Amino acid sequence: MKFFSRRVVKPGDLNSADRLFGGCLLAWIDEEAAIYAACKMGFNSKLVTKYMSEINFVSSAFKGDIIEFGMEVASVGTTSLTVRCEVRNKITKQVIIKIEKIVFVAIDDQGNPVPHTFDPEAEDY
Repeated sequence: MKFFSRRVVKPGDLNSADRLFGGCLLAWIDEEAAIYAACKMGFNSKLVTKYMSEINFVSSAFKGDIIEFGMEVASVGTTSLTVRCEVRNKITKQVIIKIEKIVFVAIDDQGNPVPHTFDPEAEDY
């Protein structure tokens, strides 16, 4: 798995227990995975998040931590692309969360699934 972008956990990203708010992290994951999928599916496709598999927070992140997002293609469909994601602490390499399946679907202007152009050699970001 390749790790791409990084973020610093800031005070506004924390929950009442002074840990990274899970909803904030999930929004970051969805955005990062969508960018990764768009690169692989061809930017001429509109895409939407269709499905995200079980979410299990393995460890916490705290204010000042640097976290990084790893992405890889899990499978390719005619209209979809499934991405695997891992988020970890950049310094300690401790896994914060793993998501085995995030499914993106290419759609037309009416929201109907359409074929995409998958390029396994496309630049990842």
